Amino acid sequence: MGFKCGIVGLPNVGKSTLFNALTQTAAAQAANYPFCTIEPNVGEIAVPDSRLDKLAAIGKSEQIVPTRITFVDIAGLVRGASKGEGLGNQFLATIREVDAIVHVVRCFEDADVTHVEGKIDPVADIETVETELMLADLDSLEKRVDNLEKKTRGTGEDAKEAKETLDLVKRALVLLREGKPARFVTRKPEEEKTFHALGLLTSTPVLYACNVEEASASMGNGFSRQVEARAKEEGAVAVVISAKIESEIATLPSAERKDYLEAVGLKEAGLDRLIRAGYGLLHLVTYFTVGPKEARAWTITQGTKAPQAAGVIHTDFERGFIRAETIGYDDFVALGGEAAARDAGKLRLEGKEYAVADGDVMHFRFAT
Repeated sequence: MGFKCGIVGLPNVGKSTLFNALTQTAAAQAANYPFCTIEPNVGEIAVPDSRLDKLAAIGKSEQIVPTRITFVDIAGLVRGASKGEGLGNQFLATIREVDAIVHVVRCFEDADVTHVEGKIDPVADIETVETELMLADLDSLEKRVDNLEKKTRGTGEDAKEAKETLDLVKRALVLLREGKPARFVTRKPEEEKTFHALGLLTSTPVLYACNVEEASASMGNGFSRQVEARAKEEGAVAVVISAKIESEIATLPSAERKDYLEAVGLKEAGLDRLIRAGYGLLHLVTYFTVGPKEARAWTITQGTKAPQAAGVIHTDFERGFIRAETIGYDDFVALGGEAAARDAGKLRLEGKEYAVADGDVMHFRFAT
C-alpha cells in the first residue's frame, strides 16, 4: 500500500532542488534498507521512525524494514496549463495519480534566480497554481453534466448512481465557480468513493513547503508567514524548509548530519518534518511487526480495522483473519518485549472490529 505525494510548483521555486535532495537521501538510505528504487521523476524514501530502531533492538531483529513514501516530481506548472500550455496535459494526468500534493512555494529573494512572474509573492504563486487546477476541474465536470442528466432519466441502478454522481458534480461546480477548490465540498462518508472517482485535481489534500534561504531555515521569514496564514485559513499545513540545506544534508554521512543541523539551528532535517506533515495530511498511522528476522513498519489509514491492516502484509492474512495479538508500543518498550508484555497482561487479543492504533505491535493469527 504505497502512498504518493506529488511535488508541484511554478518554475524556479526550488522544486527540483528539493526533489534531488529527496532522491539523494533515498540513494543514501539504500545502503541500509533493501528495495530502494529510484526512477527519473520518482523517489521512494524510507520514513524516519526512531521507534523502529528501539523495537529492533528489543526483538534482536536481523533487519530493519521501514515503511516508505513515494515522491513524484511533477512537470513544472505554468499559467495556461489547464488549456494544455507547457507540459500542461502531462502535469494534469500525473497529478490525478497522487494521494497528496506538496506545493513548493518560493519564499526567498535571490537576484540570480528569476521569478516567472517577475516578483516574489508566494500567496499569488499559490493562487496561480490553484486557479489552473480549478479551471481543469471546471472543464472536466462541465463536460460530464449532459451525459449524467441523460442517465438519470433511465431506471434501475445506473440511474440511481447517475443521480448521486450528478448531485456531487453540481455541488463541486458551485464551489469551483466561486473560486474554491473541490476538496471543500461537504460530503457524507458514503459519498466519498463516488467523489474520489470524479478524479478532481483540487480534491487532493495539499501541503505547502515554504522554500526559504538558509538563514531562515529554523525560524522562517515574512514570506513563509504569509503562506502559513493562508494555509491556516484553508485548514492546510505549511512546512518551512530550505531546499539548499536539504541538498547539503543529503550528501553528508549520517554521523555528520546531527552536527550540521545543530550548526544551522535545526533539531531535525526539514525532509523529516515534511514526511511527518504528509502523514498527518493523509491521516496515516504506522503499526509494527517484530521478530528475530526483521522489525518492520507498515502504513495504514487511520481507522483501518485489524483484518484490513493484516491484508497490507498479505491478502491471505485478511481473508483468513482470526485475531490480532496486540501490544501498545509504550508497553512493548517499557516491559522489554513480547514475552514480558504477555506476562504483565499487556498483550490484548483484538477481533475484526478493532481499529489499529498508531504504534501497535501486532502478530496476526489467520486460517489458511
